[in-house]
Amino acid sequence: MRYPTAIDIRLILPMLFKNQYYYFVSGLPDFSFDSTKLPFTVEEFRALLDEELKPADKKLLDIYFFSYDNRNLLEILKNKDAAINSLGVLSRHEIIEAIDDASYELVKPNEKIPSYYIQFIQTWLSDEAQNSGQLWEDLLSSLYMDYGRETKNSLIARWFELNLNIGNVLSAIYARKYGMDAARVIVGNNEIAKTMRLNINARDFGIGQELEYFDTLQRLSEEGDIYERERKTDKFRWEWLEENTVFDYFDIEYIFAYLCKLQILERWVGLNAEEGERVFRQLIERLKNEIEIPEDN
Repeated sequence: MRYPTAIDIRLILPMLFKNQYYYFVSGLPDFSFDSTKLPFTVEEFRALLDEELKPADKKLLDIYFFSYDNRNLLEILKNKDAAINSLGVLSRHEIIEAIDDASYELVKPNEKIPSYYIQFIQTWLSDEAQNSGQLWEDLLSSLYMDYGRETKNSLIARWFELNLNIGNVLSAIYARKYGMDAARVIVGNNEIAKTMRLNINARDFGIGQELEYFDTLQRLSEEGDIYERERKTDKFRWEWLEENTVFDYFDIEYIFAYLCKLQILERWVGLNAEEGERVFRQLIERLKNEIEIPEDN
């Protein structure tokens, strides 16, 4: 008879103490990447999650929804009366309160406010930063990605890592294609981002061997049809989620993956080629940062 080793126990214990949502998950409708209809919207699913999840798990998923708070923060910093997205975790009052707390450099702001929020607000409020030509969306994205990567949930941390790498590699490739400074579009501070900055002139940015899916991203960047390029990139994300939740059935990891896939599907249901072109043009517009580049033929 084989007795469990210390390694076995370390692997088993987290599974034993995870919350299991048997009835909730069993009742969720199935869908695939090629589905043409949504079972419900992300906003509707969010409402279900608020009713079903234990507080600790709900807090984990808040990390996902902070992406909406990021947009809300930028809008409110520009205009306190700006409309905000209801999918955010924080209310308008809480965001304004966070801005006030940061401006007074309070040591202990509202515990609902993620730490990177305060860091970003303090940078925004500094006179030097306002005159530096700082790309605020990039700075906030960088802080948010690093925050997500540091979560103690392995799947969520690796999901943020994946998306950080995808964004950095594709943005750097596009920037190079249009003769821009590729180093300026790299955000975050994981090892891949650091290596890319140090090897910005290398064909593979120094990560060809280090990043196992670099060749896949390289092929995606070469897709001539903008709509198909975006769609294939999202399919790559979808397949990653499925591969990394093979043994998750009723836990928060399954629910997180379901949420991410639902958001991907919501994006593509009703999205046509013209909209895909618009999305890509927005990306290029952000990348060039007031540098004129020739239009594609």
